[in-house]
Amino acid sequence: MNATMIGLDLAKSVFQVHGVDEAGVVLLRKRLRRGEIERFFAKLPASIVGMEACGGAHHWGRVLQGLGHEVRLMPAAYVKPYVKRNKTDSRDAEAICEAMMRPSMRFIAVKSVEQQAVMTLHRTRALLVRQRTMAANALRALFTEFGVVACPGIKGLRVLLAGVPGVLPPEAELAGAALVRQWEGLTTEIAALADRIVAVAKADEAACRLMAIPGVGPLGASAIVAAVPDARLFRSGRSFAAWLGLTPRQNNSGDKRRSGGISKQGDRHIRTLLILGASAHLRQMRGREHKDPWLAKLITRRPTKVAAVARAAKTARIIRAMLVTGQPYRAPARQPA
Repeated sequence: MNATMIGLDLAKSVFQVHGVDEAGVVLLRKRLRRGEIERFFAKLPASIVGMEACGGAHHWGRVLQGLGHEVRLMPAAYVKPYVKRNKTDSRDAEAICEAMMRPSMRFIAVKSVEQQAVMTLHRTRALLVRQRTMAANALRALFTEFGVVACPGIKGLRVLLAGVPGVLPPEAELAGAALVRQWEGLTTEIAALADRIVAVAKADEAACRLMAIPGVGPLGASAIVAAVPDARLFRSGRSFAAWLGLTPRQNNSGDKRRSGGISKQGDRHIRTLLILGASAHLRQMRGREHKDPWLAKLITRRPTKVAAVARAAKTARIIRAMLVTGQPYRAPARQPA
């Protein structure tokens, strides 16, 4: 049985396999348990195996590549249009097999173990940051119930953190102390994860090159290197910026062209880091002579936040070019007055 294209529907315990030959004739439909996957594919000749990029997909991608198969990962949203009516595991595997044969399909590179490990640092840190924000908001709400309101920001929050004893009733003081301990514990864990991410970024050659770009720090460089195994999969810098959700939404029909705000699709974490980095760069350059003439003109004609997003989109294009070519960052030439 020489199936050249195999669609593999991943699951926790039960996996579905759908294989076709070069002419599209179905040769294989099989249901496998988790422990049978590796033995089954070890007996097959080298084939092209398609999977949805979901939980565990990169692990199985590495396993199948080790067995001599070519692995193609696809976003689940791109596979869904090929599912025929009533969803079943068999039709999901068939849809995967159909989708990966399309010449216009976009694929995802299989991440290494090291890249996935770094991504877990970023995801865990982002989760703890959200939980710390929730604890801070809950503490502010608790004090508000008793007429104590602090100014916004970390400065006002620290006033509340120091004012729990003696200000609230005994029961509320107990609850407030629990929130304070949670906030402080999360702050310690976040700092430890951030230190580890910075250490990993400084030890990576590609991340060090990216950190030379204004507005790209260790967190952003580390996240990009871990999330983008192969930047050549993006056809252009704009494609990479669109993957991050930094390009305008399009609503075109006939001769009418309408562009809205940024799409905010793709990797939210990296997009947030790039926009925050661009905002910090603009804040540092406020009142100074801009070395980048494009940025200087942009600030004069657009609002600050719009300029920050535009700068983040341009940074994304620069990042893609640096990852593809392997060249260092070159600052824009200063134009003569």
